[in-house]
Amino acid sequence: MWGWGLEIEGKPPRVLGLGGAILINLNGVVGAGIFALPALLYATVGTLAPLAILVYAAFYAVLMAVPSKLSTVFRQSGGPQLYAQHAFGPLVGFQIGWFALCANMAGRAANFHVLVAYLAAVFPFFEGPIIRPATILVLIAAFTILTMSGTKLSVRALGLGTVLKLGPILTLCLVGLFANGMPSEFVLPQFSEGEATALLLAYAFSGAGQVTVAAGEAKEPRAVISRSIYLNLAIVGVFYALVQLAYISISPDPNETASPLAAAGSALFGPFGALMISMAAIFSIGANQLTSFVTMPRIAFGMGRRGLLPNAFAYVSPRFKTPTFAIAVYSLIVAGLSVSGTFEILAILVVAVEQLVGYTLIASLIVMWRRNDGGIADTMGMRWAFIIPVAIGFMAWFTMQVPVEALLSSTLLVVVGIVLYRISSNGAVEHEPIILPEGRS
Repeated sequence: MWGWGLEIEGKPPRVLGLGGAILINLNGVVGAGIFALPALLYATVGTLAPLAILVYAAFYAVLMAVPSKLSTVFRQSGGPQLYAQHAFGPLVGFQIGWFALCANMAGRAANFHVLVAYLAAVFPFFEGPIIRPATILVLIAAFTILTMSGTKLSVRALGLGTVLKLGPILTLCLVGLFANGMPSEFVLPQFSEGEATALLLAYAFSGAGQVTVAAGEAKEPRAVISRSIYLNLAIVGVFYALVQLAYISISPDPNETASPLAAAGSALFGPFGALMISMAAIFSIGANQLTSFVTMPRIAFGMGRRGLLPNAFAYVSPRFKTPTFAIAVYSLIVAGLSVSGTFEILAILVVAVEQLVGYTLIASLIVMWRRNDGGIADTMGMRWAFIIPVAIGFMAWFTMQVPVEALLSSTLLVVVGIVLYRISSNGAVEHEPIILPEGRS
């Protein structure tokens, strides 16, 4: 039932190595935010902004230690959804998968509008009322075809996109620092803006563990996923700090807060510099979008494999070895949200989703630690008595920044999720159980 005539057999091959996992995490983090971040941070932290970035990255690593540790137990796709299902059962697992997909699809729909806006700024042809939605649909179709065509091909495309977005920014940084030297003027931070600064950095580092949802396609997931999370945090932290340092050194027009990196490019190279950074922004947002198309349908695929979604979601193309049905459904929903504009309504409901998922990850780790699932307790020393309270405090602080209306509205997602769980579980087939390390309970 609910298989729509599709023959459900086989799984995607394990093709992701450490480099591919880092690429996914890197592009999950670095999107549009870096092109506005330098001016906003400089306005609040002054010349201490590069140091603030590195300190925050180290602090954020404490929070990311939770999914990193959980990833050392599992070999299947799903990430937070999989961890929650194992720790608390199918209903909670379904809800976390539902939350994560809703939040991500709303974000992708919004970012396609941002991407086309950048395109229109460089090529005014894309500004028209008809061409704009048409371009969004063409981009979604292109990403869909690419991700259906194979994970290896998608990761290669991410590699190209990474070069095209980081290359111009690194050129700007190196030339700017060489031409202007290290910043010599000291600008005091505005201590009253501490919370605003932390929220800016929280947004800038979000998505750092996105590869966990595609663990089923990693060659050695219990080692690769965890390493990729920490290595990516180090790379992103150093990259952000370098960009911030170069921005301060170049000292572009401080009033250009909407596109500070483009202003820095213009200050160094003239109009060509602004164009160079604008093109980098297009590739950056595009690679960020592609990352979600590569990873997030794996949540639905994993739920299909474990009997939480209709049978068809577990389908893997015999030719391309990718979960084509899950990718197609994901793409169609993103397209519908993008063109209809309903992503704006959904975005209000999912503001608190990241907090809900974060708390569930921490709770899942605590439960698995107490039960020693997969031998996880044997690898956790006394440092975790420090890490877990800090992670909880971190999440509590984030929650206090979320409007009460958003927290209350998120209950609607819970109700809808329960209804969908009851509907989708009828006739669903479990193709594989959750697998823990051999010889462990």
